[in-house]
Amino acid sequence: MIDLHTHTLFSDGELIPAEHIRRAVTYGYRAIAMTDHADFTNFEFILSALQKAKVMEEEFKIDIFAGIEITHVPPGQIDKLAQKAKEFGADIVVVHGETIVEPVAPGTNRAAIESEFVDILAHPGFLTAEETELAKATNTYLEITARSGHNRTNGHIARLATEIGAKLVCNTDTHRPGDMITKETAYDILIGAGLTKDQADAAFRNSEEIVQKMKS
Repeated sequence: MIDLHTHTLFSDGELIPAEHIRRAVTYGYRAIAMTDHADFTNFEFILSALQKAKVMEEEFKIDIFAGIEITHVPPGQIDKLAQKAKEFGADIVVVHGETIVEPVAPGTNRAAIESEFVDILAHPGFLTAEETELAKATNTYLEITARSGHNRTNGHIARLATEIGAKLVCNTDTHRPGDMITKETAYDILIGAGLTKDQADAAFRNSEEIVQKMKS
């Protein structure tokens, strides 16, 4: 399992990075990104703390990546913050998309997709076909999520992405220990969203693609 969207107690998760990573190992994870909720006030603190967790990679036998999830930042400021995060050493930048269960500012999805510094648009809600076409053009990965509430539009995202050819990934958006999943459960989530097994396999390859980019 590769999970590129998770949270520790450095935002609203429950675990310190060591326990978070150890629990991921017990679920069979081979790579994890910790992507705590960030804006301009805390991104440096989050990244500086999470980068220290990489010391556990060798003993735990897992690839560890430090990132942020840009959350409820005004759309016009997303690109600037994403660039600052990458300059500060973020391995990965996720943007909290326009989920239907939170009051995310309209235009967030498009701002994330248009930024060259954003890797994944998380739980994008009712993403439009035009935005999906743009995601394909900019190589922005779209998330199928395991998280309750946010996952209500998984089927919509899966359908648009497969019709248009945008890239999908499956993440958990983990906040609590019980949010982590096995790769078998991730398959169920992807297929439950309407993907075929081959399309689910492609989503896993996309996650691997991101990991290899971060390691290069």
